[in-house]
Amino acid sequence: MLDPKNFKKASDPIIDWIDNYLKNIAEYPVKSKVKPGDIYGQIPSEAPEESETMEEIIKDLEEVILPGISHWQHPNFHAYFPANSSVESVLAEFVTSAIGAQCMIWDTSPSAAELEQRMMEWLRAAMGMPDSFDGVIQDSASSASLVALITAREVATGFKSNEEGVPGNLRVYCSTETHSSIEKAVGVCGIGKRNLVKVEVDKQMRMNPAILERQILADLEKGLVPCAVVAAIGTTGTVAVDPLSEIADICKKFDIWLHVDAAFAGSALLLPEYRWMIEGIEQADSFVFNPHKWLFTNFDCSVYFVKNARLLIKTFEILPEYLKTSSRGMVNDYRDWGVPLGRRFRALKLWFVLRSFGLRGLREKLQEHIRLNEYFCTEVQKIPGIELALEPFLNFSCFKFNPDGREDPEKLNPLNEQVLKMLNERGRIFLTHTRIGGFHTLRMIIGQTYVEQHHVDLALEEIITVCDGLR
Repeated sequence: MLDPKNFKKASDPIIDWIDNYLKNIAEYPVKSKVKPGDIYGQIPSEAPEESETMEEIIKDLEEVILPGISHWQHPNFHAYFPANSSVESVLAEFVTSAIGAQCMIWDTSPSAAELEQRMMEWLRAAMGMPDSFDGVIQDSASSASLVALITAREVATGFKSNEEGVPGNLRVYCSTETHSSIEKAVGVCGIGKRNLVKVEVDKQMRMNPAILERQILADLEKGLVPCAVVAAIGTTGTVAVDPLSEIADICKKFDIWLHVDAAFAGSALLLPEYRWMIEGIEQADSFVFNPHKWLFTNFDCSVYFVKNARLLIKTFEILPEYLKTSSRGMVNDYRDWGVPLGRRFRALKLWFVLRSFGLRGLREKLQEHIRLNEYFCTEVQKIPGIELALEPFLNFSCFKFNPDGREDPEKLNPLNEQVLKMLNERGRIFLTHTRIGGFHTLRMIIGQTYVEQHHVDLALEEIITVCDGLR
């Protein structure tokens, strides 16, 4: 067991390990190659009775744990959406862990509450969000969207659902491309998955407002109660941007809560040229984006803005005797702004990142990733047989291999499934896929904090090698 009085000595091996890992991360296979059960079988079935040395622990970290890690901070990680980090954010996590604060209310750590409030104000201004919104840090966009739908549920039922249970006539609307967290949230909050209406999308994979309005009218005729609409600013499959202004007008017309899920693409609002994505945001009720996706801040850190914080607090506040304080009413007790009572000091890493990069530095990073994606799209289309499935957007593109001009997805999909499998098995890059018009389509995200053009060139080389081998 280590002595905190000797922290410097005890931490040196770990600092050395992290330093070595970050310097050499590009040498690892991006995606772990272990098989199910490989790591589990190497871990003893019982905890050790006697203390083990840090040297022994680090040895097993290197030999047992590391082979089972898919390296999300690898510059050749182009899968899913990034969960990118930065040196600044890692250092802040050191401090957060050392302080070990439980930041449920202002009294348990005033600095945590007041820094969080100020960071939300900084981001609100930097992103062009209306001053009418207040912010709070949640652990994930999934949790934030759940919070939004629970609040919408309470508003729609006159704040009776928490007391009496959820009626079966509430309806929630989203597009067919919206993240699966919305379907999970309607189930968890008691509205029920069968009451989630998935609205068809247009050719750009955006929600169709006309179909949304027709569905709302049809539900009203049946005596159902439209509760909430979820608009996506950057869907998971294709980073499609729903037409927010039109959707907002419909929500205003029918007095429906409007939640905006910008989990990934919201970071681009730091760039004024992308503010068009949130035209109409002043009519929305809630908004979420994840700095832990594309703003270089360690997972977990999800920023949730709400227009009427009073409704949010009314939905979630419970005041047992042991949480009563003399400061109540003068400060933000953020445990009333979401589901959990316990809260981490997440604002500290945002503070480190925003100060160390500066807004200019953050914008330059985002712009460079967008430039690299434009470069990738120009070059990948030079590969015979490669087709872009959609216009590239931000730092995202998607493509498929179609050397024979096949028009039948059933005939072409096995080939692209094989392309993806071979690319990932080679271990030099990591991609994932989506479905567009029935076609198995490869996704490319260029968002890792320290990615450079030579990493993109490597991805192009890998695509050429695999495709040439399948002609």
